[in-house]
Amino acid sequence: MSRSGRTESGRINTTVSTFEVDEAGLHAVLAPRSGLTQEEADGPNRFRCAEGPFDEYERLVSVEDMGPGRHMVTETTNWWPAIPLWRGLFTPLLRKGIARTEAPAGAEAEAEQPAPWWSPPARLDARATRILSLLCGLSMLAGYLATVLTQTITFAADQFGATKSAQGNTLAAVRVGVLFSLVLMTIADRKGRKKLLIVSAVGGTLATAAGALSPNLVVLGATQTVSRSFATALALLLTITAAEEMPAGGRAYAASVLAMTAALGAGGAVILLPVADLSPWAWRIIYLAPLAALPFFLKVGKIIPESRRFVHSHIRASMTGHRGRLGLLCASTFCGLMFLAPVSQFQNDYLRNEHGFSALMITVYTLATNTPAGIGIVVGGRLADIRGRRVVGAVGTIGGAAFLALAYQVSGPWLWFTALIGTILAAVTVPALTVYGPELFPTSLRGRANGIITLAGVGGSAVGLALAGALGDHYGRLGVGMAILLVGPVVVAVLVLTLYPETANVELEELNPEDTSPVGWVTPLD
Repeated sequence: MSRSGRTESGRINTTVSTFEVDEAGLHAVLAPRSGLTQEEADGPNRFRCAEGPFDEYERLVSVEDMGPGRHMVTETTNWWPAIPLWRGLFTPLLRKGIARTEAPAGAEAEAEQPAPWWSPPARLDARATRILSLLCGLSMLAGYLATVLTQTITFAADQFGATKSAQGNTLAAVRVGVLFSLVLMTIADRKGRKKLLIVSAVGGTLATAAGALSPNLVVLGATQTVSRSFATALALLLTITAAEEMPAGGRAYAASVLAMTAALGAGGAVILLPVADLSPWAWRIIYLAPLAALPFFLKVGKIIPESRRFVHSHIRASMTGHRGRLGLLCASTFCGLMFLAPVSQFQNDYLRNEHGFSALMITVYTLATNTPAGIGIVVGGRLADIRGRRVVGAVGTIGGAAFLALAYQVSGPWLWFTALIGTILAAVTVPALTVYGPELFPTSLRGRANGIITLAGVGGSAVGLALAGALGDHYGRLGVGMAILLVGPVVVAVLVLTLYPETANVELEELNPEDTSPVGWVTPLD
């Protein structure tokens, strides 16, 4: 059973388990547990958490003799998870993992228990758990800011009387903001991650709100150029900070949960989309929504400490020795986004004008076909940490792109089915390939390198959007352009399988010898 109570700090969960054991079972119960938490003895029949995702943890064991060789055991575990913001979601899962109805027996008692499906393969300590939770909070804002134009541009274009080509050109033009993102990321390499996280959150929110006042598509594009620069920097800084805090076996997991919470934020824009049908100007309301949540995101940003790897001593490395890696990731990102950007950003226009969907139907379709992508993200993150990045990334890239392109060729139930399968498969690649950017560069270059890679992706997005828009106007439908652009993901898969290194379970310092070993870090959480 489980109950909640209070300790001196004012917070506690208590889980009580009672069961009967023999002598071997008693020996197992009185040994430190190893799995999600690594226990260590802290007195007779008392254990505390040596490493694990808890701010507080104490297991007390009481034993009552029941006769020759039999004992009644009562385990009382007092615990509090180091999971701000998401504690309510994970508390039932942790409670289930802590409670047990019988003692482990035999070899099971001696071996470390496998991590549950919802946790990273590598055990996280309290600091890493807490920081990842906070980063996921900010990731919701990054997801919303990055998708608001995609969701609303078809409605804005109607009010302004703009063509598909104008939409494509606007979507492509706003990506020029990545140049400012590169400046922000270069500053982050010199001044730290924490300050730039807050600056990016505030700047992106204010610039998005300014878009609500746009008199035409050009002004809307200008405000979104600024907003997108901050949103891009915010997303990159979240990924980099997570990679610098996670153990070697948990970086892809961190990328997966950041992607899921970014998708949750993007879903907020999707859920608000029916507002756009209320009036020709009502799409502007969606641009103002982040202002209401800005105080919350500012509070979260101020709690996040500076990255330990940034605080830790590191040299000013030169990009010269990393040009090969940089070129490889730039080429892959260019080719991948040349396809993915138009596929995602023309979706609403495709559904609205080629299938007659209303704003409400677009919302239902998007939620129905994109929400299950969480399955792909979770599976991809776990497989990428356990089995490796390359095969997972290549298979997801080819499979996802094929089904997403097919969704632009079909109608009826097949439209929904192909989009659903495509988003799940494409989502597998998110944690598998996203981590390469932070992994393959030293601390002093990590921000700038990822800014350059993003710039290459923007180039690919611009090319893809411009081509898809022009081909859509020429043929009167978008499917032809999407089929042609499918060549991009094919190139990505070939590069991943033939040239990418395997980085799973390798420490960042081993991948980047310029950085010194992190052994002995002591950096308090602010």
